[in-house]
Amino acid sequence: MMTFFQAILLGLVQGVAEFLPISSSGHLALIENLFGIQAPEFYDVMLHFGTLVAVFVYYWHYIVDMVLEFFRGCRAIVVPAYREEKTPPARRMVMLVILGTLPLVLILPVKDRIEAFGGSNLFIGIMLLLTGALLFLSDRLSRGRKTERSATVVDALLVGCAQAVATMPGLSRSGTTIAAGMLRGYKREFAVRFSFLLSIPAVLGANLLSLIDVIQEGIEVSQLPVYLAGVVVAGVAGYFSIRLLESLTKKGRFGSFAYYCWMIGIVAILCAIVF
Repeated sequence: MMTFFQAILLGLVQGVAEFLPISSSGHLALIENLFGIQAPEFYDVMLHFGTLVAVFVYYWHYIVDMVLEFFRGCRAIVVPAYREEKTPPARRMVMLVILGTLPLVLILPVKDRIEAFGGSNLFIGIMLLLTGALLFLSDRLSRGRKTERSATVVDALLVGCAQAVATMPGLSRSGTTIAAGMLRGYKREFAVRFSFLLSIPAVLGANLLSLIDVIQEGIEVSQLPVYLAGVVVAGVAGYFSIRLLESLTKKGRFGSFAYYCWMIGIVAILCAIVF
C-alpha cells in the first residue's frame, strides 16, 4: 500500500525529472530502491499520463495546428485539388514526429529486459554519468538553425533512434533527444519543442501497452485517491519544468544539468558498491 506522502514524492520527482534532462526513470528507480517504495505499474502509467497532460497544456496551440494539418494532409492525399506547393510547417512537424517515433518499434521485443536494469543502482549511475556527458558536450556545440521547415527525414530518424536508446533507465529521454537534435543542427528552441512533442506518441503507446497488462492483473480501487494526488503533482511540476528548461536552453545553459547528473550518478554508484 502506498501512502499519500510516497505518491506525492514520486509524482514530484516524475514531474520535475521527466522534462529536465536528468532521467525520470532513473530517479524514480533510485528513490524506490533506496526507500523501499513498491509502486504498482498502474501508478507508473498514471504518472506518465500526468506529465503528458502537461505537454498538451504547454504546447496546446502547436498540437491543435498539428492535428488540423494531419487531417488536411490526409485530405490532400485523397483529393489532389487540395494539394499545396509547399508543405505547411505544422504538417511537416507531424511527419517528423511520426518518423521519429518509428525507431521505438525496434525496442518493443526487448522492452522488459531494458526495464529490468532499473533494479540496478550501478547501471543507473553509469547511465546518469553518460547523460551528463551528452549534456555537457551538446551545450558547447555551435547554434543550429534547423526548424520544422528545414529538418530532414534523416534528422528525425536519428533523433528517434536517440529516443529509443534513452529507454534505458538512467539515460534521460529529453536530454538525449535534445542533444541529438542539437548535433543534427536543430535550433535550440526547436530541439526542445521537438523532443517534447516527440514524447506524445511514445508515452501514449507505452502507457497503452502497460495499461493492458495492468487491467488484466487488476487495479486496487481503494488506492485511486492516493494515485490521483501524485498525478496532479506530476502534471503541475511537469508544466513548470518545461518552462524552466525552455528558458535555460535559450540562455545556453542546457549543459548546466550535466553537473547534477554526474553528482547523482556518482552517488548511485557508491550506493551500489557500499550497499
